[in-house]
Amino acid sequence: MDSTDYNQQPVFSHIEPVLSVQDVSATITYWQEVLGFPTKWTWGDPPNHGAVSWQNIHVQFSLNPEHAISSKGSSVWIRTQRLGALYRFHEERKAEIVAPLENQPWGMAQYTVREINGHYVSFAGFIEDRQASAATLPPAVRITGRNPTLKEYQRLKASVGWGKDADDARTSAILAPVLHAVVAEDTISGGVIGCALLLGDGVSFYYVKDVMVHKDWQGRRVGTALMQELTHWLEKNASDNALVGLFTRETLEPFYKQFGFASGFAMLRYMNR
Repeated sequence: MDSTDYNQQPVFSHIEPVLSVQDVSATITYWQEVLGFPTKWTWGDPPNHGAVSWQNIHVQFSLNPEHAISSKGSSVWIRTQRLGALYRFHEERKAEIVAPLENQPWGMAQYTVREINGHYVSFAGFIEDRQASAATLPPAVRITGRNPTLKEYQRLKASVGWGKDADDARTSAILAPVLHAVVAEDTISGGVIGCALLLGDGVSFYYVKDVMVHKDWQGRRVGTALMQELTHWLEKNASDNALVGLFTRETLEPFYKQFGFASGFAMLRYMNR
């Protein structure tokens, strides 16, 4: 295709392998209960096609017993973060791990599971023991689970260049629906140097909003500590299969991926009056 005509170029989202299986329902049950993929869909009654997904990883299954036998040994390669935690999870679920977690010559770690139909699923990620150890949070900083006050929020927002809400009523309205929040405090000055807000229905959906670190404290792991504390709260309090979302610019995607977030599609509309 003519690369100069950008508007006519296809936009790819992801690729989904389709595996031939002998029993769609049994396969989906295995992928959910043993491999941990939380979401599914099926077609037909009884199902002759279906799929599972986990974040942005999707795998489809097609009922074809004869081809399922002849295609045993087909493989799927899945790249992930926090590979060690996933490996321990699969060990606990008694997955048939045919190749243990090991560092590979090409600079990644990998292990392989043989799933219920005889297909091989390899999970891989960066070699964890080569990852640089993160710097510690400055000793003067304390992370606390509470909402920022109106003035604290306004000062942080002005510091990061998001504008100053001089209207106290507007700022109060912004903070009113917050379900949970964390703030970073400078214990020496007593000032708040960062915050992260969490909105949602408290059951099925949560939205991470306004992760802000004062410009004088950026690059010192304050934002990481805020997100770690917010993530711990979600892991303790959020319902199973609850969706947690956020919006961020592309350059910050690697930061949020370390907390389990994955890229996804979204539709936005700004109200202009």
